[in-house]
Amino acid sequence: MTATIDTPVTRTTAPVRFHQVGKTFGQGDKAVVALEQVDLAVAAGEFTTLVGASGCGKTTLLNLVAGLDRPTSGRIELDTSRPAVVFQEAALMPWLTAAGNVELPLRMAGVGKAARRAKAAELLELVRLAGLGDKRPHELSGGMRQRVALARALASTTDNTGSGAGKPSLLLMDEPFSALDAITRDVLQGELLRIWRATGTAILFVTHDVREAVRLGQRVVLLSSRPGRVVREWEVDGLSGAAENTAIEEINAALRKVISSHAAA
Repeated sequence: MTATIDTPVTRTTAPVRFHQVGKTFGQGDKAVVALEQVDLAVAAGEFTTLVGASGCGKTTLLNLVAGLDRPTSGRIELDTSRPAVVFQEAALMPWLTAAGNVELPLRMAGVGKAARRAKAAELLELVRLAGLGDKRPHELSGGMRQRVALARALASTTDNTGSGAGKPSLLLMDEPFSALDAITRDVLQGELLRIWRATGTAILFVTHDVREAVRLGQRVVLLSSRPGRVVREWEVDGLSGAAENTAIEEINAALRKVISSHAAA
């Protein structure tokens, strides 16, 4: 089967669609099948969370969308201005200020100095770091650094060439809060929801924490243990109280079943 990543001419309602996507690392007896026959679509403006056991291919899936790797089989359709990734570590350039880090993707896209400075200031204000643009990463807390990384990713999703005008934006997030303390993580979860609502950016968010997945997502997608396949999906938008707790228990039970079946294989 031919593996491709393409940008269709005809607009769809989804920034990204997976069609029977598979990914294998290595060859022969040493081959490892990470993903197999993945069918999934993320709608424009949708917040989708992805859960599964360690090693099930969640990060691999994000890497394929980001163009950091290519599928072995199947097809990925991208209809987005420019996907951006927020990793577990902020990965900021230590010699640049917070504003300089946010400006970086804009500079690489050829945006003029005045325009990129204005955009960086706007995005830093959006992530509640107004007035801290001249600080370097070592002068910021872990939570602040992740806010800068988020602002930089949002800058990267901004189309600055005109070729993607009108296309939905897409943000890929790979356990961005897992290295933070519980209080900071809780605060940033709330901030992410605020920013998502303000920007309308579609988000594909990987997490090991089912409670986080339900709190943040409109839809939770469960991947099987390796090779990763879509096992089940839950609509969780707007849940609270007992309904939210019931969903968390149900998804945790499904996740435990996936892990147990893999261990018994």
